[in-house]
Amino acid sequence: MPDKSRNKENKEIKKEQTRCGFVSVVGRPNVGKSTLVNKMIGEKISIVSRVPQTTRRQIRGIYTDERGQIIFIDTPGLHLGSDRLDRFMNRSSTGTLDEVDCVIHLVDPSRRVGEEEKNVVQHLKSIKVPIILGLNKVDLKSLDFTPYISLWEKMAGKAITDIKHLTMIAISGKSGINLDKLMDIIFHSLPRGPLLYPQDIICDLPRRLAMADIIREKLFNLMRQEIPHSLEVYIEHVQPRKGNMLNVKALIMVARPGQKEIVIGKKGEILKLIGTKARKELEILLESKVFLDLHVKAKKGWRDNLSVLQDLGYEFFID
Repeated sequence: MPDKSRNKENKEIKKEQTRCGFVSVVGRPNVGKSTLVNKMIGEKISIVSRVPQTTRRQIRGIYTDERGQIIFIDTPGLHLGSDRLDRFMNRSSTGTLDEVDCVIHLVDPSRRVGEEEKNVVQHLKSIKVPIILGLNKVDLKSLDFTPYISLWEKMAGKAITDIKHLTMIAISGKSGINLDKLMDIIFHSLPRGPLLYPQDIICDLPRRLAMADIIREKLFNLMRQEIPHSLEVYIEHVQPRKGNMLNVKALIMVARPGQKEIVIGKKGEILKLIGTKARKELEILLESKVFLDLHVKAKKGWRDNLSVLQDLGYEFFID
């Protein structure tokens, strides 16, 4: 997916001076991880929704400037769940922690510390790489950072200032407050080395998964709260048509027949609206006119069905 804004300067980058590495962005659901990564990359690479657990796979966003290259890994939110998809998302969040060069622990101080937050810190407290505690949404009023600092102190057994590999910074992923400072801290934490991706690449998400995520985002933003967690989108085929047009056929999977009726809507109105919104963004991604064919199927228990999950693109799932 070529970048059209952020990495376009193409300044000469001296290989012997560059820093390059992987940065995992972790946190409980709906703290703003995707919004932060999109803002720092300067392009939309992750779908954003108020619905928790919007991100279901690791998505790598790539930022490049004269200092080097940061490969952000936007992970699913660590949450309490019991089915196969929940376990897959949690392993996607924690599975990279021993392999990255830096971790951003993003928190939302407008929300109370809960069991999910404790679970995140439990996973992070023993890793050896630099950790940045990102106190997000600093643009909101009356925030209290103390509970999150106290949680780290309690879990680590020492004062926050004595946790040598931990740095704190107050930021806003939405408005951009202190993101330049955050970028400086990240680059300082990365090892010296050559770029791993070409300068004009901003995301390594496979094209079909990116297409499916665009449609899923529109569904999430229109559906009632209990339905999105039962939704998945699968791109069945992409075929060229006459007149520089692509025919995209997508399956929307839900868990129950009643949900199928809601997604379709009265006389197909909801499905038509989703198709209209998704098609515009797909045409930008694919740089082509798109005929989007959406259909809905109810598949009971798909979130706990290994073969279905693998068909939907969760290729590295291990039960």
